[in-house]
Amino acid sequence: MLAFTHKLSLAIAGAILFAAPALADSPEWQRQVSRIMASKQTYPSTAQMRGEEGTAKVKIYIGADGAVQKAELVAGSGSAILDKEALAVPSKVGHVPAPPAGATTLTVPMTWKLS
Repeated sequence: MLAFTHKLSLAIAGAILFAAPALADSPEWQRQVSRIMASKQTYPSTAQMRGEEGTAKVKIYIGADGAVQKAELVAGSGSAILDKEALAVPSKVGHVPAPPAGATTLTVPMTWKLS
């Protein structure tokens, strides 16, 4: 695997764009989900070698038990490789803490930046 020579900037933490209205009062849960997603996000080596950067927005469907049910790309990063990784992250996570108000969706930005 290619050694990382660039710093990976993950801008998920604290950057939840949308939560179901019932969850508007649960910022701690949103931060937890953000941290979990960020912990599974990687910078694909091919995208790194090509100098590709960008932010993808992924809508994540979460069941009442915290199971990640599906994800869909709502805004591409400009890189097919990064978009593919953005859609893979929720599957890597699998489960998050159960949403306080039951099943919900979140739209999460995932950013890749070389510095």
